[in-house]
Amino acid sequence: MAAVTADAPESLFEQYRPLLLGLGYRLLGSMWDAEDVVQEAYLRWTRTDRDQVREPRAFLVTVVSRLALDQLRSARATREAYVGPWLPEPADTGELGPLDTAELRDTLSYATLYLMEQLTPPERAAFVLREAFEMPYDAIAAIVGGTAANCRQLHHRATTRLAAARGDRFRPTGEDHARLLTRFLDAARGGDLDALTGMLSEDVTAWNDGGGRARAALNPIAGRDRVIAFVLGLARRFPIDTARLTESNGQPALWLTVDGKDQLVLLDIEDGVIHGVFAVLNPDKLTRLAARERDRDREHDGAGQHDRGAGQHDRDQEHDRDQQRESS
Repeated sequence: MAAVTADAPESLFEQYRPLLLGLGYRLLGSMWDAEDVVQEAYLRWTRTDRDQVREPRAFLVTVVSRLALDQLRSARATREAYVGPWLPEPADTGELGPLDTAELRDTLSYATLYLMEQLTPPERAAFVLREAFEMPYDAIAAIVGGTAANCRQLHHRATTRLAAARGDRFRPTGEDHARLLTRFLDAARGGDLDALTGMLSEDVTAWNDGGGRARAALNPIAGRDRVIAFVLGLARRFPIDTARLTESNGQPALWLTVDGKDQLVLLDIEDGVIHGVFAVLNPDKLTRLAARERDRDREHDGAGQHDRGAGQHDRDQEHDRDQQRESS
């Protein structure tokens, strides 16, 4: 490939922005942090002598990876002090580049992102760069440090740890996933104990991420009986205002409003049963998706199809922003 000329348009960076955001997000589990990293990469790109850059994609992937790895190392202490379980920020799949391979899709799935929090930063970088971006080990070594053999071992350890946590079980199609989500919602709303028992695995775990900004369980809830009791108790005490299917992280999800507050619920489904229930309630992690859902509210309101006005939803969001300003 020819070198990039000094007068190459800045649109070249924009061409790679979704891919770079997807890389940063997979490494960090946060769109806020991923956007910061990509913006810093852009500034470095503008200061680079592009006559010396023969492979812009490889150059930018390397810059973003190094920045994200530094950010991930510093973020671990903050996440350890987080109030309650720390869950990844859910993402709008359309912002994160192509998903044309199984590896790109799997490394974006919510359950995989959560499990990657168990990896060390070098393991996570080696896993993402090798699995999702097919980077050779010598190139990974230039980012992570060490030798190609060291990085091969990092990738092997990461793969082994994730496989031990997830196994090699069948994942559902999008349609089957959406159907089970709908059944889960109907059973919770209807207090259907038998239905929930049939769709939850014995070792199911539920996580609630409120981050001290929303009412949420402070510890994971493990085991089918405990999860059912928790779900049914919530449904009785805090009835759902509105609910609809939406999309996040390349999979169907539930967008809920409960007591005027937004929530996103995602399921980890394997072999036709639910192994994990992830509920994100922290409004700081729902800002982008809330904006998208408000747009849908307005569309539905205009057609007379939605049971909750966008104005009320906007007022709820403004209230959340006021609370955030007061707490900062």
